Formats: sequence, structure tokens, C-alpha cells
Amino acid sequence: MRLNAKQIVQATGGQFLAEPIDAAEVLIGVTLDSRDVSAGDLYVAIQGERVDGHAFVDAALRAGARGALVSEPLDEKCLLLARELGAAVIQVPNTEHAVADLAREWRSHLSANVVAVTGSVGKTTTKNLTRDVLASTFRTCATRGNQNNELGGPLTLLAAEPTDEAVVMEMGMDGPGQIRFLCRMARPAWGVVTNVGESHLEMLGSQENIARAKAELLEELPDGTGRAFLNGADAFTPFLAETARLDARNVSVCAYNAKPEAGQEGAPAQQVWAEDVALDAEGRPAFTLCFRGFRADTDAAPTLFDMEPDTERVPVKLALSGAHNVANALAAAAVGRAAGIGPQAIAEALGSSVAEAGRQEMLRGREGFLIINDAYNASPDSMRASLALLSSMEVAGVRWVVLGDMGELGAGEEAGHLSVGRSVAEGKVDQLICVGRLARLIAEGARKAGMDEAAITCVGSIGGALERLEGTLGPDDVVLVKASNFMGLTRLAEGLAS
Repeated sequence: MRLNAKQIVQATGGQFLAEPIDAAEVLIGVTLDSRDVSAGDLYVAIQGERVDGHAFVDAALRAGARGALVSEPLDEKCLLLARELGAAVIQVPNTEHAVADLAREWRSHLSANVVAVTGSVGKTTTKNLTRDVLASTFRTCATRGNQNNELGGPLTLLAAEPTDEAVVMEMGMDGPGQIRFLCRMARPAWGVVTNVGESHLEMLGSQENIARAKAELLEELPDGTGRAFLNGADAFTPFLAETARLDARNVSVCAYNAKPEAGQEGAPAQQVWAEDVALDAEGRPAFTLCFRGFRADTDAAPTLFDMEPDTERVPVKLALSGAHNVANALAAAAVGRAAGIGPQAIAEALGSSVAEAGRQEMLRGREGFLIINDAYNASPDSMRASLALLSSMEVAGVRWVVLGDMGELGAGEEAGHLSVGRSVAEGKVDQLICVGRLARLIAEGARKAGMDEAAITCVGSIGGALERLEGTLGPDDVVLVKASNFMGLTRLAEGLAS
């Protein structure tokens, strides 16, 4: 962000509690944490459930913040400090809403193309892969971690520089209207939908309703110039395209993750798929990346039309583990190729992209055993993907699986956990540890599907899981740890590693 105090007041509808000594001074960043303040930042005081950011305004100012956005009156001592430092203090009705107002204003100063990524599973990994592909050629900004909600989305835009050429924004949702809100603030021209799964069934009630919420991204793409990147292997893709009226609105579609069939009618002009997929001993995919319908002349500026139909092929070796990451890589490749990046540069960017902490992160324990830390989040679909990864790996020792509760499944809660248990029993798993109340249903599903009772342990806490594992893990063992984030099983993975 590069806005002065007067522009911030105008954008947010706020008023000065303390006026800056220089109203033309540009504030160059936004932070919600007084511990992360850099000189020249705007500090935003957020009222959280446990911590009120208003208590740290003085600390932020002393750390170098040149402005503070607040929703509550400040004591005179704090205002006096602001005046002494020449910093602005601006009061608004709601600081979270004001952050979105600021992002909307800052978006009007950016010339970057915004690429939005949503989906039930894989959106953070797809966002990271897309970021890395675009960054091979363009100045690129992207969502940090999974800051993909109504507060994290604005922060992504506010972190973009005027010179950035691309912004890759992850968009999550808990209910209808949230993706539309983010789109109307960010105004993406391109949109990627990874899939429609079972996440958020509790709030939305059915997969069809989840699909409608995801389709908000496609509905907000600009008519005539928008580009949609859709998973050709996902059953809900036709529903998404129809709901968003992509054909009628002349939004171009690139299909990825489905090999074109000869003579296929109505197929998108641009297609991206993988051939000859193979996994190494640690489950990392290698494949041939294939493009059809893209401009072959990568030295010329890319255009929306006049594409050559020849198929381009290039080998890819991912650093990420899991066959499911092939689809995520294909989505990123499709975006990169549409942006005019050559196949070889795309392959190299995909191959150098690494996993984030807590997302199939490979760690080593003291005794040499391997830990797959995938405990950041979970749904039945992502649980099955992680179990498939474990089954695909060459393991000389014991395959351990530590699974915890999955949240936000609503009426599908019992069936979702039982189905994961069946997948455990059907895969290559030697020992299952279930942590939490709902995870007991995973154990039940595994038992009913034929898994040996002696190989199943149910515990109520992370400590119980550690007690079961400590002293039993051998150097050739592999431990998969996965649950919804609220279960805190990342602490278990990190504890085993340390």
C-alpha cells in the first residue's frame, strides 16, 4: 500500500483523532500486529476474541508506525504520543471493514492482473504453484499462507506493490457471498477452481450449494475478457460453467487435468493435461506436461485468440509429494501458459516449488523416521489424498497414521469420518492412532472394513498419541499426521521432529 493519511480517511470514511504532521506523507504498509511493525506502516487495531489491538497502539507507534486505524477512543496519553511523533490516528466504525475499504481503494492504483484461486481442496498448494510459475517471468505478489478470508484477502491486495504485474489471491469461504465480496474488492480477471468437495457441508448443506458458492468467482470474472481455469476431472465443472454462464458471457475456458478425447465436441480451445505419471519412493510425481491450444510463439506477446492447436510437451518432476498434486500443478501450468510463459520455464518453476509447513511437509525425527506433517487442515477428500500418498511410498519399516477430528462437515460428519476409516483399512497402513471424539468414528470405519483391532489405538489428546509413539518408532518408519487445524496435531508432528 502507498496511501497518505488523507486518502486513508477518504477511503474508510474515518476521522482524525490525531492529525499527522505531514498529511502528504505516504504510509507504505499495513500490519495488524504491533510486533511486526516496520517504519512507515499503518497499524490496524483489531478487536479479537482474546486480544484487543487497541491496547498496543502506543507500542506500534513507538516501533515506527506512521499511522493507526482504530474503532475505539484512545486515552489522551496515547494520542499525545501520536502528536509528538507526528503520526496519524484515524477512527472508523469498524477496523476490519476499513481494511477492506483500503484494499478496494488500493486496487484502483494497481495495474496487476489478479488471478483468484478457490476450491474445496488444494487451493493453497495451487496458489503457491501458480505464484511460483508466474514469478518466473513477472513481478508477483500472492496470498501469504492461507490468509484467504474477508480479512486476509484485503491484506493480500494491500501487500501488492505498484510495480507488481500479477497478484495471486487465494479465496476461501464459510458461506455464500464471501467469495463474491472478495471478488468485488479484488476484481480478478482470471479465476481457478480446483474442485468441489465436502468441506463446509456444515454451513452449506450440500455439495451443490458448495459449488454455487465457488461459482461466485466465475460469475464475477469480466464478460468478454475473463478467463476461467477449470478442473476437467471434477464432476461439478459443467455445473460451475453453467451456473456462471461462461459461454453466454464469452468468458474463455481452459480445461486442465483431463486428457482430450479425439473428436471431442464442445471442448475448450485450451487444454492442459499430464501423461505418463509416475511416483518415486517418496511419492513425488514425475510426468509429461501437455498443452494444447496455446500460442506456440512464446517470444511474442500472448493474446486471447489466434492460438495454435499444436500440442506441446515437457517433462516435469515435482518436489511436492502425492499424485493429487499433479492436478494442482496442471492448474498452475495452465495459468502460466495463458500468461505467455514457455513450457520449459513452467516445468522448472513447478519443480522448484516446495510445500508449506503443515501441508504434506516432510520432516525427520531424531531416530531417522520420516514424518509427513499434513495437519494444517482436513476433509474426507484431503484425508484420502494423504492416505494415497502414504500407500504410494516405498517404506521399509512401519506405516503409522495419526488422524484427528475433521470439522465443518455438518450432517455428513459421521459418514465422512467412517469413510476415512474405510480408506485406512483399504490402504497400506500398519498402525492407526485416532485422536479426538470424532476420530473414534475413523477407528470404527477401519474396524468395520477389516483392519485388525490390535493395529488401532484411540486416544483423547496429543499427549496420548505421543505416549503411544515414543520408543516404538524405528528409523525406517513413516508417520502421517493429519487433522483439521483446530486439533493442533501440528504440535505432535513438530514434537516428533524435535
